[in-house]
Amino acid sequence: MTGYRDRFAEGTLVGVLTPEPIDRVLDYRAPEGGCGTGDFVEVPLGPRRVLGVVWGPGRGDWDPAKIRSVFRVLDAPPMREELRQFLTRAGAYTLTPMSAMLRLATRAPGLGDPPSMRRLYRRGHAEPDRMTDARARVLDVLDSIDGSGLTQKELADHAGVSSSVIKGLVAQGAVEEVDTLRDAPFPQLDPTLPGKELTGDQASAAATLAEGVRARTFAATLLKGVTGSGKTEVYLEAVAACLAAGRQALVLLPEIALTAEFLARVEARFGARPAEWHSGVTMTERRRCWRMVGQGGAQLVVGARSALFLPFRDLGLIVVDEEHDSSYKQEDGVLYNARDMAVLRASLNDAQAVLASATPALETWANAEAGKYARLDLPARYGAAELPDMRAIDMRAEDLPGSEWISPTLRREVAKRMAEGEQSLLFINRRGYAPVTLCRACGHQVGCPNCDARMVEHRFQKRLMCHQCGETQPIPAACPDCKTEGKMAAVGPGVERLAEEAARVFEGARIAVLSSDLFGSARSLKARIEEIASGGADIVIGTQLVAKGHNFPKLTLVGAIDADLGLQGSDLRAAERTFQLMRQVSGRAGRAEARGVAFLQTFQPEHRVIRAILSGEEEAFWAAEAAEREAMGMPPYGRLAGIVISAPDPAPAFDLGMALARGDGPLRRIGAQVFGPAPAPIARVRGRHRVRMLVKAPKGAALQGAIADWLAPVKLASGLRLSVDIDPQSFY
Repeated sequence: MTGYRDRFAEGTLVGVLTPEPIDRVLDYRAPEGGCGTGDFVEVPLGPRRVLGVVWGPGRGDWDPAKIRSVFRVLDAPPMREELRQFLTRAGAYTLTPMSAMLRLATRAPGLGDPPSMRRLYRRGHAEPDRMTDARARVLDVLDSIDGSGLTQKELADHAGVSSSVIKGLVAQGAVEEVDTLRDAPFPQLDPTLPGKELTGDQASAAATLAEGVRARTFAATLLKGVTGSGKTEVYLEAVAACLAAGRQALVLLPEIALTAEFLARVEARFGARPAEWHSGVTMTERRRCWRMVGQGGAQLVVGARSALFLPFRDLGLIVVDEEHDSSYKQEDGVLYNARDMAVLRASLNDAQAVLASATPALETWANAEAGKYARLDLPARYGAAELPDMRAIDMRAEDLPGSEWISPTLRREVAKRMAEGEQSLLFINRRGYAPVTLCRACGHQVGCPNCDARMVEHRFQKRLMCHQCGETQPIPAACPDCKTEGKMAAVGPGVERLAEEAARVFEGARIAVLSSDLFGSARSLKARIEEIASGGADIVIGTQLVAKGHNFPKLTLVGAIDADLGLQGSDLRAAERTFQLMRQVSGRAGRAEARGVAFLQTFQPEHRVIRAILSGEEEAFWAAEAAEREAMGMPPYGRLAGIVISAPDPAPAFDLGMALARGDGPLRRIGAQVFGPAPAPIARVRGRHRVRMLVKAPKGAALQGAIADWLAPVKLASGLRLSVDIDPQSFY
């Protein structure tokens, strides 16, 4: 979509949207030389100069004598019509102010700076005359970035050294200085290079996707393939077709930890590395990516959910890998689901959206069933690999002490794999050592001072941590309540405690723990994963981090320590998420020649979710889950919106909730129901008391407009906050 651009002569009134929290388009006069719709501009706002985008003609409802002029038009490609439409429609859907939406689209530093040179530091050819810890850290950082180079500040920050250490290495030739264009285009990817040989199912799916890309029309496709079926190779062929057509592609991944392996696959397929956009990328590279995407100097971007808001010049394909993953839902600030927004953006670009998963979200499955999305299936694993056997271990029949969690049956099976030189994975979806620390003298449980949540013991770090707000404190020797010493006990298992038990049970085993909080950087996590994949561990102990796309060729056994954990509570999606997680983590077993097996330790082997996991009858599970949701009028067959009101004290939050419940006329008119107000399950987070309300409406109801009318009279008193979550995924 090229989009028409209005031009405004000098002095003409123009409307400028800024990312400042004003939530309205402001009138300015066009600068010398004029400007056009979509131009990035610098404008005065009070005593400051701020970034803005020309959104259209001015409204003319402000005192003409007080209207100031645009300072200058920035040297950046104008924001295209399709991106302005995307921000507008995404903001309307999520009930987000446009200023906040624009912030998502301008999250790169120095957007108005002119082109310039910069000095980068790369690994030199010489070795230092004397190696110190500081020097070793610098060289390790440079060795890990594949020659792309870092600024002196970035290198110093990453290595934790002073600039003098870097200068000393430069003087000895171990590090070299290179002057380069600050925002250089990314290397050209070659779509004509041969990919891997595809199976019949893969080739057919790839051809269908490539045909859709070449048609330059919008379509959304569910690419459903069992774990290890080669979904990545299939959608990389769609990327190749997109690049060959001269258009840009975006691949979204749910975890930064997955990017290193994926980038290597892209480089092997296309001969160069793509652009990256995620929190692990330096600010210098973020600016380069933002500018090159807009200028066409980046053909493919691999990124996190926020990459959806980059200013693509001609976006032809969006892939959402592991589309079911909950990390695609932004849970603070602007509340949006990147999976759904990817489909919206593709529709505005006449682009293809590919949603790839072995265990799709029920919403995606239902859209495919209804014919809104196309569906392509890969029912078999790639090459000689076979799907693992699925077995339950009935914990009611196991003789296991209360302080241990690896059943005798699972111990025997892991020992067999160790004897055969194979790897085992023990999975538990709990970070840390133990979820509760209590006093055996008085029963006090150590809670977070800022939240109504228990502190989780992280024994490797010798700290207690709140997983809601991040507060940490030392593990207490005495009870904080009764002051008794020597009575503090860790209750329940976490990944660290499981590793401690495994080390005791499997004497001499090489044990690797994979949990997101144990790695300071994506690089260190990547190195550990590569070490495990090459056989550097006998037993892997992991959280849900291990369920996401990693390939361990020697791994033949997966043991889910507590398959029932996700079935507890009243979460609408508990069954769906447990099914997805157990199927995903089980899929880590037997991805090479050796047949794998997955054991699920469960106290409920007769539960319908456990039975569905074991039987592999996925379609039957989705159909039953869909029928249950439809009978209740719940998503995807009904609509939900969550309202969270928070305040330093609970009373004002409840008062506002009660007033809203009484004034629900706009919602009743569309057939919606209001539930609450009620305390949130975690009623206090970061010192603020939280009250929840839930709005339930029929599927076709105009929910956003009704909620806007419902909330329009609300004037928030000091200290009160109110947020609206359309299509909530969590209810804490």
